[in-house]
Amino acid sequence: MIFLRIVLPVLVRRAATLLPMLLLVSIVVFAVLRAIPSDPLAMMLPPGASHDDVEALRAAYGFDLPLPEQYWLWLRHVLSGDLGQSIYFREPVVRLLEKTVPATTELAIAGLLIALVLGIPGGLLSYAARSRAARVLSEFAVVTALSIPSFLWAIFFILLFGVAFPILPFTGRISGDVLLPDITGFALFDLLITGRLRDWLDAALHLLLPALALALSFAPPVIRVLRSSLVEAEHEDYVTYARQRGVPERQVLTHHMLRNAALPTMTLIGLQFGFLFGGTLLVEIIFSYPGLGALTVQAVRNHDLPLLQGAALVFCLVVLLTNSVVDALYVILDPRLRRRA
Repeated sequence: MIFLRIVLPVLVRRAATLLPMLLLVSIVVFAVLRAIPSDPLAMMLPPGASHDDVEALRAAYGFDLPLPEQYWLWLRHVLSGDLGQSIYFREPVVRLLEKTVPATTELAIAGLLIALVLGIPGGLLSYAARSRAARVLSEFAVVTALSIPSFLWAIFFILLFGVAFPILPFTGRISGDVLLPDITGFALFDLLITGRLRDWLDAALHLLLPALALALSFAPPVIRVLRSSLVEAEHEDYVTYARQRGVPERQVLTHHMLRNAALPTMTLIGLQFGFLFGGTLLVEIIFSYPGLGALTVQAVRNHDLPLLQGAALVFCLVVLLTNSVVDALYVILDPRLRRRA
């Protein structure tokens, strides 16, 4: 079986590098956040707080210790599953992440799926454009879409579909009269398995505009890389032999060229998904979407160090896991790599 014989060893090797990378990122984030010249405990102190009150609060959060001791204390708690207490929200960081990470993950996956629905056919159509006018028009459309960031798409969609033509919701994750079941945190999945199809549609409509804003900034690079890969594959020997054997052009494209062109495209998707996950930050703020991005902005505004550290670890973990999945897919799609795995 391919998974047990080839894919699993790749995942195990990637997992072996996961912990050192997370450790390195945690050290960098921990040091950088404490180098910022501001007092994270200032908002917790009453106006008439005495010096003893200040020192007691600093001792409670471990800020009176040397920096290496602070990091070691924080790391010991992390290894036991405790990311600390949020200074601003006065809640455990783990509980806040459990509420927001599923929402952001759902948004990022929805944006990725829409981007692939737009990007893969778009790359094929761009490759199929043979006339000069069609190629110029295709390239112009891709470059134009590529130059517009996701937050501008978000503002445009709000003005178009929320204000000019109010046909789609553009704030929040669900309507005010909908109560999400407390199962996995993924609204679409939880509402679907509980059979609440009307509420599922409400959540899907709330998700549509922010996901589309993310997708339209993600799809153009997919189109360009896929088209370039297809143009490159067109001149390979296996394509020439297939055409000489009389294989239909459509089958040459889908069964031969596309499979090999998918490898660099998949690499791009894997690398960009981490940026897509992090790029939800501004989109969540614009759409008042209660995800990790909005939570991170609040943590930055209030200099909430424990929450910022937890959010940074989540973003790092998403990037590393995505790269591991891409490596495994590479081995499945490219038989040449199986001999090296």
